[in-house]
Amino acid sequence: MKMRIALAVSILVVLLAGSCSSESLDNTPIPEAVSLTSVEQDLLNIVNSHRRSLGHADLLFNEVAYDYANLHNDYMIVNGSLSHDNFSARASGITSKVNAEMVAENVAKDYPSADLALESWLNSPSHRKTIEGDFTHTGISVKKDTNGKLYYTQLFYR
Repeated sequence: MKMRIALAVSILVVLLAGSCSSESLDNTPIPEAVSLTSVEQDLLNIVNSHRRSLGHADLLFNEVAYDYANLHNDYMIVNGSLSHDNFSARASGITSKVNAEMVAENVAKDYPSADLALESWLNSPSHRKTIEGDFTHTGISVKKDTNGKLYYTQLFYR
């Protein structure tokens, strides 16, 4: 069983290696009063709305996945770039804490709203596949860097 999980995580790492979204939206300012918790909830709501439109079940919020997503956003902000660095460690941590069978992630930055981040992900075949995948739980973190740019990490598992 552990070998199957390790294989699944390895496959996801390969599939997701190029699965990042970033687009400079310098002409679209992020409102100063944006509530990050609100953006996270908005993103969960619209991801689930999209999934329901396809007949898929809603993703349930999970605190463990959320904590890992937060830590990854912190990492990306410190480094100033998008990455899936250390994904296998996040996947292993989630797997060990909640007995997940499969873990995936989407990351993005520079989108001033949940709607624009989701639109970008849905326009990318690999991101769309993850959003529409056979997952049951998620954690979404949205954080702002010192320049006001938003970073998004969404972790998925089943």
